[in-house]
Amino acid sequence: MATKPLLYLDEYKLKQDANDYGLADEFWDFERFKQQLQIVVVRYEENELEFDMIGVNPAVANMFRRLMLSEVPSMAIEKVHIYNNTSIIQDEVLAHRLGLIPLRADPRMFEYKANETDPPTAQDSLEFELKVKCTRKNKDTNEVTNDDNMYKNHSIYSGQIKWVPIGNQSAVYTEAAVGPIDDDILISKMRPGHEFDIKLFAVKGVGKDHAKFSPVATVSYRLLPEIKLNRPVVGNDARLLQKCFSPGVIEIAKDDQAYVKDARYDSCSRNVYRYPQIADAVTLARVRNHFIFTVESLGSLKPDVIFVEAAKVLKKKCRMFLDEIKGN
Repeated sequence: MATKPLLYLDEYKLKQDANDYGLADEFWDFERFKQQLQIVVVRYEENELEFDMIGVNPAVANMFRRLMLSEVPSMAIEKVHIYNNTSIIQDEVLAHRLGLIPLRADPRMFEYKANETDPPTAQDSLEFELKVKCTRKNKDTNEVTNDDNMYKNHSIYSGQIKWVPIGNQSAVYTEAAVGPIDDDILISKMRPGHEFDIKLFAVKGVGKDHAKFSPVATVSYRLLPEIKLNRPVVGNDARLLQKCFSPGVIEIAKDDQAYVKDARYDSCSRNVYRYPQIADAVTLARVRNHFIFTVESLGSLKPDVIFVEAAKVLKKKCRMFLDEIKGN
């Protein structure tokens, strides 16, 4: 087998390497798996992580993707008690909108609620309130176009949600550590006479129960592209070849000849096959066991922490499965 197991991208189909029999030819071996597995962090920004997972099959890669999406817990608003809502938004729509506001609270500091009918406690819940009323600023003004000059509280944002500590929570947390991640999420537009009097209760949950509990905006992976030039491509053909790929993939040298600068960020669109004069000049492939992961966190947990928590969930599931097999 070749050093890199490749999948070739022809114009209309995928083709395996002649010496690579694919996943059907690979028997599971734990020691070999440990030797081949690599995690390489490529880019780490505030809430976004890009890393490579090398030496695994698609089932393992997809397992981590699904765990990060749906089984790593977070805190989200679950109960909404509406005492007064005179806005134009129906109670059900308002409650759903409030539930989707991401919270900064660290879920590792809280327990799962044992019974949803139990009263909230400092260990399993967070309480918030939203009390606002829209009023006219100056009845005598002739202003008719600028809402900021005409009304007070005409736009209600997530930053107006206030935390109400339960028990001794004020000694453990701060409002900035448990409140909404973003203060500028628009909840409602209001006019004089419109009012909110709402209590909100957040609990710990997982994304497989409801998407609001997912700690990530998205988790995705793709196979590492590999591009090989079969012959020199110069002049206008080189510039045409460059336009067939994502920016930064193909560059043109001083001698007007095209070369592969960085195949990593190619979208593998196969546009090059549209032009007969350069279709044979390039071989497109993807490395079958090299996955490029992108994790975008909402902010309650850092993306690297989300991956570690996913690994902990997997470890717990494996232990439960082994206990079932052993009959414990």
